[in-house]
Amino acid sequence: MAKRVTGPEIEKLIQLLAKVPGLGPRSARRAALHLIKKRDQLMGPLAEAMGEAHRQVKVCSNCGNVDTVDPCTVCTDTRRDHSVIIVVEDVSDLWALERAGAMNTAYHVLGGTLSPLNGVGPDDLNIKGLIDRVSQGGVREVILAVNATVEGQTTAHYITDHLSGLEVKITRLAHGVPVGGELDYLDEGTLSAALRARTTI
Repeated sequence: MAKRVTGPEIEKLIQLLAKVPGLGPRSARRAALHLIKKRDQLMGPLAEAMGEAHRQVKVCSNCGNVDTVDPCTVCTDTRRDHSVIIVVEDVSDLWALERAGAMNTAYHVLGGTLSPLNGVGPDDLNIKGLIDRVSQGGVREVILAVNATVEGQTTAHYITDHLSGLEVKITRLAHGVPVGGELDYLDEGTLSAALRARTTI
């Protein structure tokens, strides 16, 4: 058994940092040491910001985004086209699409995908909220921006079936050859999807 070289407070900091995605035990130790060395400039302000975020962060009752206000900044932005809703699995997907800056629309966060094997059914996701939003009218297109996984596609089919009676255009992200990708390095599924989604030049 390894000897302890720090007090329980520092050990607890390392253990909590190790739970952050992308940080393993070794990276967590380095991060903790950096924070300790810079405790006045970094650790204090970080602890304050985390405490403030813990107190203020809310889940938007309209779209499922996280923010410090409800409804969130995206939902209350009048410059967005609220007649188009991009449906994503997680808030991280929303942030990724916003970084890309391709569209200035509304969003809807599902909170995951349907996965019967893992016990995740329609009631565990924010699907009813999406159907309610579309049912209220004013939405002309729903873009399904879910991952190209079995669970993602199952979720997309489920949503499509439940929106079929409403007068709304349902589209999904194109799947296929990525920008800068070489055909020789792509898997068969990606190549098949690219061929099926081919476009006229």
